[in-house]
Amino acid sequence: MQEKSPVGTTLKSFLVAVPIAVVAVQWLLSKSVAPGLQSEVFQVARLSWLETPYAYLYLHIFTFVPIFLLSFDKNVHYYTRWRYLLPAITLVAAFFIGWDALFTARGVWGFNDTYVLGKHFADLPLEEWLFFFIVPFACVFIYECLNFYVKKDWLGPYDKQITIGLAVILLSVGGWYWQQLYTVSACLLSAALLLYHLFFLPVSWRGRFYLAYAVSLIPFLLVNGVLTGGYTQQPVVLYNPEEMIGFRLTSVPVEDSAYGFLLIFGVTTLYERFRGDR
Repeated sequence: MQEKSPVGTTLKSFLVAVPIAVVAVQWLLSKSVAPGLQSEVFQVARLSWLETPYAYLYLHIFTFVPIFLLSFDKNVHYYTRWRYLLPAITLVAAFFIGWDALFTARGVWGFNDTYVLGKHFADLPLEEWLFFFIVPFACVFIYECLNFYVKKDWLGPYDKQITIGLAVILLSVGGWYWQQLYTVSACLLSAALLLYHLFFLPVSWRGRFYLAYAVSLIPFLLVNGVLTGGYTQQPVVLYNPEEMIGFRLTSVPVEDSAYGFLLIFGVTTLYERFRGDR
């Protein structure tokens, strides 16, 4: 077996570290932005039953309860994997909660008190904390269901090409919009994780993850559609338009797709590592 070149390894590490360093510098140097959270967005439909302080909590209940009950399905046996999943979720959630609190303090986004219970920790609603546990819990369930019921790894043969393609797109968008704090952060951090996978994690499950993430985009657009104002009078989560591109999928900022990708890919990476990878 050919030994790895120290120069090659150093170069790969540098390529992974650069986008992370750019985001770190942005976070350190950025100041609180002027107030200007956007409350008027495109609406898909108005659901009057969501006009309540329980709206964000309802989303968690509707997401968590069915997945929890289906976890005991005799085929997937999702509950048997919780011992690997929960530590992975907790570690990734800790990073995202810190990121969330920073951006809330800087005015990149905020929360509409009309749709939350009013219990805040580190200036984040309780429901926002729950988001980083319940959403990965549901998305990894989709991943495991597809692993069981879809026997063929359709995207496995194209794993490397997909990884490179996504990394190039995210690096390009993050570099072009480097002054938009949300855009550069979501894109470059996602790209860094993809590059780390490409260079240092020769795993066989990545193609299956890409398929699962593509499928999860359907409920993602529904849930995030509610959070971003697609189905309520005003958004639950309000964004500062100065800190993102401005392009939305219905009411959902396009950056949310990279943000969600990083969250779920990060959790799945640790989850599979704790299971021993494959």
